[in-house]
Amino acid sequence: VQLQASGGGLVQPGGSLRLSCAASGSIFSINAMGWYCQAPGKERELVAVITSGPSTNYADSVKGRFTISRDNAKNTLYLQMNSLKSEDTAVYYCNANVRRLGYTYDIDYWGKGTLVTVSS
Repeated sequence: VQLQASGGGLVQPGGSLRLSCAASGSIFSINAMGWYCQAPGKERELVAVITSGPSTNYADSVKGRFTISRDNAKNTLYLQMNSLKSEDTAVYYCNANVRRLGYTYDIDYWGKGTLVTVSS
């Protein structure tokens, strides 16, 4: 199973970006999916998570600005990022809890990350 994240880039403060994360491979089902970020010199932290329900949860710092969503038919996760601030600058990683075909347990997978830089 592979997760391929895309959509990062350079954006001015107040701007928007949309991140995508496509999961591929021998997937039976995907449970929760999430976005995490890691700024220089800091630990990786949760940005937003969406369950298969789906229900969502956000870090306080992004509530009202970011929206997480998923397309189960495409095994793809999204993060719409609006009103971006300089402090949102980080590498963003996607995560998926996956039940692979033929497996009886779930495995966490991570994408390689996509860099978001918010700067004027």
